[in-house]
Amino acid sequence: MGSNEWLNSPMKSEIKAELLDLAIGIAKSAGELLMARPDVFDLETKSTAIDFATQMDTASEKLIVSKILEARPDDGIIGEEGSSIPSKSGVTWVIDPLDGTVNYFYGIAGWNVSIAAKDSEGVQVGVVYAPSINSLWAATNGGGATCNGKKIKCNDPVEFNRALIGTGFSYDVADREAQAKLVSKLLLEIRDLRRIGAGAADLCLVATGRLDAFYEKGLNEWDLAAGGLIATEAGALVTGRNGGPAGKEMVIAAGPHLHARLVKEIG
Repeated sequence: MGSNEWLNSPMKSEIKAELLDLAIGIAKSAGELLMARPDVFDLETKSTAIDFATQMDTASEKLIVSKILEARPDDGIIGEEGSSIPSKSGVTWVIDPLDGTVNYFYGIAGWNVSIAAKDSEGVQVGVVYAPSINSLWAATNGGGATCNGKKIKCNDPVEFNRALIGTGFSYDVADREAQAKLVSKLLLEIRDLRRIGAGAADLCLVATGRLDAFYEKGLNEWDLAAGGLIATEAGALVTGRNGGPAGKEMVIAAGPHLHARLVKEIG
């Protein structure tokens, strides 16, 4: 199906359902692969000495890409570990084969597989699978969000002084001073802060109401695509620092009431 057919097809909801089923199946396969955690890791340094990938990041991305292209050979791919294939169909998959690599390396729960499908109108399908906490989140654009097949909704309204907020920290130590100052400020006013260690899971925890909000600077498209759609479809606002589009500069996710206050505090 060409890109114009994709955008104008009356079967678009059915196509999204097909893409969702495909993403769920592939995410489960990648999760099964990753649950067989090796005893020895091969580490490859990425942006800094404390940012790394393992052989399992690469193996998971290879599995995901091969299964997508087997089912839909004309689709495009954007992958954290370097996969880059232009789309001929109008559909591009955005994948993080192992979100939370440090968690995975240390044997800490919360790591996940994140798979999204987008077209020229934005992200249409998102799946985040965290087998270590038995959670599979899924959403389609306009179709709502689920966790393990059950409809989910973010917490709203939540007052700022009762908010449990998740965040993450940059691998670039130069950014951490400003992040530490913001944490110090927020901790004096909110219920508490959590650092899960996997951005896609954080967004999905907001969607499920296990966190009231999440903010982080430095997320990439593959961190945000699936989790951002899931949070949005669960009723959360997902924006940047000043309420504009979310991106690498800042992501703020929360129910509308709390989101407005967080934008004031962080913006």
